[in-house]
Amino acid sequence: MSDTPPIVTRFAPSPTGYLHIGGARTALFNWLFARGRGGRFLLRIEDTDRARSTPEATAAILKGLEWLGLDWDGEPVSQFARKDRHAEVARQMLANGTAYKCFSTPEEIASWREAHPRQPFVSPWRDATDLPDLPHAIRLKAPRNGQTIIADRVQGEVRVANDQLDDMVLLRSDGTPTYMLAVVVDDHDMGVTHVIRGDDHLTNTARQIQIYEAMGWPRPVFAHIPLIHGEDGRKLSKRHGAVGLHEFAALGYPAGAMRNYLARLGWSHGDDELFDDDQARAWFDLDGIGRAPARLDFRKLEHVSAHHLKSMEDSALMQAVADFLGETGQAPLTDAQAARIRAALPALREKARTLPHLLEQARFALVERPVDVDDKAARALDTVSRGMLKSLTAAVQHASWTRDELEQAAKTVAEENGVGLGKLAAPLRAALAGRSATPSVFDMMTALGRDEALARLHDQTELAG
Repeated sequence: MSDTPPIVTRFAPSPTGYLHIGGARTALFNWLFARGRGGRFLLRIEDTDRARSTPEATAAILKGLEWLGLDWDGEPVSQFARKDRHAEVARQMLANGTAYKCFSTPEEIASWREAHPRQPFVSPWRDATDLPDLPHAIRLKAPRNGQTIIADRVQGEVRVANDQLDDMVLLRSDGTPTYMLAVVVDDHDMGVTHVIRGDDHLTNTARQIQIYEAMGWPRPVFAHIPLIHGEDGRKLSKRHGAVGLHEFAALGYPAGAMRNYLARLGWSHGDDELFDDDQARAWFDLDGIGRAPARLDFRKLEHVSAHHLKSMEDSALMQAVADFLGETGQAPLTDAQAARIRAALPALREKARTLPHLLEQARFALVERPVDVDDKAARALDTVSRGMLKSLTAAVQHASWTRDELEQAAKTVAEENGVGLGKLAAPLRAALAGRSATPSVFDMMTALGRDEALARLHDQTELAG
């Protein structure tokens, strides 16, 4: 039996807004790493910024993770709710000599920084023994010599000179803990073995390591992943289009496609571009993460999305359609509409790139009789064409309603009228869908079923006189 402790990762967003696509990828990497090793994936809401943290943002983050299909172990942890524990650790450090009371006022600190613009703040109270009975902060008594070394699984060995780091505040004079202390205490108490996060946190890590050392706690493994840039190579922002996970959901990318695409955004497994969740969990490791920023590429995302739409089980795809309609505030499918779309899925999924694209192709299955024919399609419905539709209606009245038999009947009617099949297909599209651009007319007929298809043809043939 192995003595190796189980893998524990965490995702720790701040609930100050929507779940950014970069945060979603960080959550995915942590989820894949833990799930692929039989480990635990934890969720912590870093809500210590009370002015900016909102319940609505927390709900949006949870909803986003659920949509993406990332499950977590246990209940989400509120960082703010653990403030007493954070303060307790600060006092422990004070007691063991790795922290000290600082009585410097904000004005004194600002004045010192102005006089020493390129130096880390050194508190005059660091080694003081005669202490007043006044409000004070608790500061880390950080080493002044040597280096703090980060053995990062992505960035490699990172060295930071200790004389470039100040004695950071652990507990403010009002008794509230700082973010830097809270993160370390929470990660330690939650048993986190691997901290996988954006490389914008790398500068914090040297300071956080000093807290681990001061408390005699084992360090987790650190892996700082590069940020996501836009296609132009610049830091991702709203000018590049969608940046919130909810926006990608509203654009109609299925969750499985987003997991596949985000996994490949900065990580690779050979040349594999398209894979399912089982493969991702089995393959994902930290060694496959590159150091260069990843670039969001919407064309590649559409390619991945199209692949997943083709490979999804019918029931999963229908659920994705229902979720998309709900996400975008559209009316749910009626039973009849759902039955028609499900019947049409073999044809619809072949060309669909996103869920809206699939629904656009499925418009024929969504409309009800009498079908409203647009101007372009109406031009194919003259008296002669309606006569051919009437002949086709009679020819297929008692057909077995298979695609092959319907197509053969249409070819026969076209030949009898001395025209090619295309001349019959145009009015047939108009009658069935009210449009000139649709899936195959025979796919539509089989999806609509005998009664509905014949009824739509009857609506138009009645106008033939």
